[in-house]
This record gives sequence, C-alpha cells and structure tokens, in this order.
Amino acid sequence: MIHKAPLVPDRIRKIEASFAFIEHRFLRGGFWQSLNHHELLLYLFLVLVADRKGLSYYSYDKICTLLRISVDEYLPARDSLIEKDLLAFDGHLFQVLSLPKKPVIPTAKLLKTQQDMQKYDPATIGQLIVQSLGTDL
Repeated sequence: MIHKAPLVPDRIRKIEASFAFIEHRFLRGGFWQSLNHHELLLYLFLVLVADRKGLSYYSYDKICTLLRISVDEYLPARDSLIEKDLLAFDGHLFQVLSLPKKPVIPTAKLLKTQQDMQKYDPATIGQLIVQSLGTDL
C-alpha cells in the first residue's frame, strides 16, 4: 500500500462556508467520458455554484462570460446535459441532479422525413434562418 502524506501540510483543504462535491462515480462510472468539452465545463461550473440541493440561477449571459464560451456553444451543452439526465432547467433555475445509474448516451435521431430534416437538421434550420432573413451566409 502506498503511504500518502500531504506535500504541503499547512495548505490542506478544509470545508469552510459552502462547498461543492462531485461523486467519485462521476469519473469511475463513465460520466466524465460521456461529456464533451463544453458540457464538462458547464457541468463543473454548475456544480461549483449550486447550493446544497444542486440549485443555482445564473443567467446564460453570465455563464457564457465566466466560462468564456459563446451562446452557440452554451445552448447545445446545456441541452445535452438535460438530455443526459445530469441537469434540470426550468428557464431560470438550474438543478444539478444526482447521477443516474449509468451515463445516458443519446442516440442520433435518424432524419427520415422532410419534417424531421426541418426540425432536427442544423443545416436545414440554418437554411431556414437564412431564407427568412433574406441574406446569404
């Protein structure tokens, strides 16, 4: 067994006022690997700012500023964390949820119909925006 001793004994962390925690299972259970860079950054931020029930109410503009990400990077990360059952969001309030039994790996939706393409295909959505604004990209 490896004997572990603090490298800097006068700087041992201690819980003072508030603290955040992440279950060890987050790493060992595959949750870390299931997240991309922006999802991981947003998740860790929300864990840090949440109260003991996992609640926080930072606005998207404040989150984007603090994390140095764009809204276009924030929105898919937030939505993916919700889809992966790690986060709940009601439009104003976030709740970091207890970890599910195993990581949720969403499957890509097959685009079978014209309606699917208009609803789920970003290129099609982009084309609709371009067409509605009457401009070229």
